[in-house]
Amino acid sequence: MRISQSLISRRLFICLVAALLLFSVLIGRLAYVQLIRGEWLTEKAHQLWNREIPFEPMRGRILDRNGEVLADNVSAPSVLAIPAQIKEPKKVAAALGEVLGMEEERLYQLLTKRQLMVRIVPEGRRISPEKAQQVRALKLPGIVIAEDSKRYYPHGTFASHVLGFTGVDNQGLAGLEYAYDELLRGTKGSISFLADARGREIPDQDEGYHPPKDGYDLILTLDQSIQSFIERELDQAMLQYEADHALAIALNPNTGEILGMASRPHYHPGEFQRYPQEVYNRVLPIWMAYEPGSTFKIITLAAALEEHKLNLEESFFDPGYAVVAGVRIRCWKAGGHGHQSFLEVVENSCNPGFIEIGQRLGKDLLFKYIRDFGFGSKTGIDLNGEASGILFPLERVGPVELATTSFGQGVSVTPIQQVSAVAAAINGGRLMKPHIAKQIQDPETGEVIQRFEPEFIRQVISPETSEKVRMALESVVAKGTGSNAFIDGYRVGGKTGTAQKVGAGGQYLQNNHIVSFMGFAPADDPQIVVYVAVDNPKGIQFGGVVAAPIVRNILEDSLHYLRVPPRKEQIRKERRPNEQPLVEVPDLIGASVQELQLSQFGFRLETYGEGDTVINQAPKAGVKVAPYATIRVYLGDGKRDDK
Repeated sequence: MRISQSLISRRLFICLVAALLLFSVLIGRLAYVQLIRGEWLTEKAHQLWNREIPFEPMRGRILDRNGEVLADNVSAPSVLAIPAQIKEPKKVAAALGEVLGMEEERLYQLLTKRQLMVRIVPEGRRISPEKAQQVRALKLPGIVIAEDSKRYYPHGTFASHVLGFTGVDNQGLAGLEYAYDELLRGTKGSISFLADARGREIPDQDEGYHPPKDGYDLILTLDQSIQSFIERELDQAMLQYEADHALAIALNPNTGEILGMASRPHYHPGEFQRYPQEVYNRVLPIWMAYEPGSTFKIITLAAALEEHKLNLEESFFDPGYAVVAGVRIRCWKAGGHGHQSFLEVVENSCNPGFIEIGQRLGKDLLFKYIRDFGFGSKTGIDLNGEASGILFPLERVGPVELATTSFGQGVSVTPIQQVSAVAAAINGGRLMKPHIAKQIQDPETGEVIQRFEPEFIRQVISPETSEKVRMALESVVAKGTGSNAFIDGYRVGGKTGTAQKVGAGGQYLQNNHIVSFMGFAPADDPQIVVYVAVDNPKGIQFGGVVAAPIVRNILEDSLHYLRVPPRKEQIRKERRPNEQPLVEVPDLIGASVQELQLSQFGFRLETYGEGDTVINQAPKAGVKVAPYATIRVYLGDGKRDDK
């Protein structure tokens, strides 16, 4: 077949058009890749080449209201490996394992992983600066040191439940460390370099440094001095009474600021793994819910005064019991208090008197005020794990439930609820939200990032009613069951509490109480309110005997520390019938067994250990206790033990 010139020309034209179309597609594709997708593809390529050595930020410090550091950081570098850059993993494993104290075979497995970067854990995680220097001196290819830090608590167990603790990655796991973790932890940084597909560093390339952003500092309302008074007294209480638990809260009633908070048993935040989980996971002042006992009578009193259902000068007769719906409810005092005014009902913590007050209010009004004072719901304090307590549903409140609630039995409340409610009862009637964070601050510039102002919730009672409540509670301390909290020269108000504990079956336990005291001062202008509860103290189980002296000691030291001037006018203390003055514990350390003549001091003696000489004692010398209290003396070889 003969091919004509025109056919050839047509074919050439078709090929030319096809070629032009192909080149147009290629050019279009190239333009798309370069101009439209170029930046995205470059970024993807950079991700393939780029390797990063992370740099952890310094976690923000936690400080008390006066700038005392409660949680800090110490340098603790970490060892990282880039497997692709390690040519002789066995030799590297042998050398590195010797420094880190790590098994060579396990280290070899880490160094040969098919990963871009491997952390040498746990032996290479947060090592000492000295060990880090030894690793650097080896100059091992593919082994790098990443700057890191770990949490440090300079005061040990101090305020442990409030501060909380951090995990292996420096993340907050409990307490304030958890509640404010996002602000404290900061932002990670890194050093970046370019590597080929096999992970080998590309030479003559600039490294990029992205500095970490350190976390913000957290400034607390907590005062280290007041906290130390609390810690000291709780330690003493646990020694003296061998209690199951003990807790205390100190609060500024006018602002809701927590000045101190602690509980026992406690733990070291830097070594929390050594303690039982129920110790470090439970912040008892906000988690523990129990029947409050007579401290709850403050709420019944405030409600009745506000509703004009009560005249404190009115008389009342207490035969020792009250019969409610056929149920006989006894007063704590056998035989009753007889004829007394309602002010004396408050002073004597008379249950039948408060049953009468509760009946005058009725269930609707009483439970309205209970809820208005914050019971039955969380306070919203800035710590995790807060309980809300339990109240009777109003439809289930009969005459007996009304009667028992009026004196603090049958309801379940938390310590923080009680402190907040009583603060409202004495500060002019204003319920304030309790809080423990004061402000967030930039550690470099000192700039305040966030300030936590006092938060007013509601007006519960009038200032006039609040003044009457303060006066009545001051009389409790001067003339009533709270006399062991009396401080000469200061006007102190307060209320005792002794609550029988409920067992697993719903039955009240025998000889197992939570004893407590709520105290505040000065009574004419409250600056601090302190609540102490001791769970199941061995021996005497009365709030006025066990908890009131503890509150007195915390209040007295705090008032002096805060430079609150003494008051010239004060209700004169009246000694109650059969009340004996407190006596001071002598210094027995160094005395021989033969020299111990405790009977002349009016104490009981318990000895522990072996030896001829007293090396320690509890309570310590100078502590004032009730007559015939027990002193524990520890015998040894004559060397003083001040632990």
